[in-house]
Amino acid sequence: MSESTTSKSKGIYWIIALVSLVVTVALLIFNPAWFWVGLPFLITSIVMGMDVM
Repeated sequence: MSESTTSKSKGIYWIIALVSLVVTVALLIFNPAWFWVGLPFLITSIVMGMDVM
């Protein structure tokens, strides 16, 4: 894979992380019982964005 392809795919993971963060915070505010539903998406996208996995 070229460097531009790698950075582009990491960028999409960071966008997903930001969207997941907004959704998770909204769930925490409006329906705290469903807060845990957003966490797997948030944590996974942050890990993929940091290129740890």
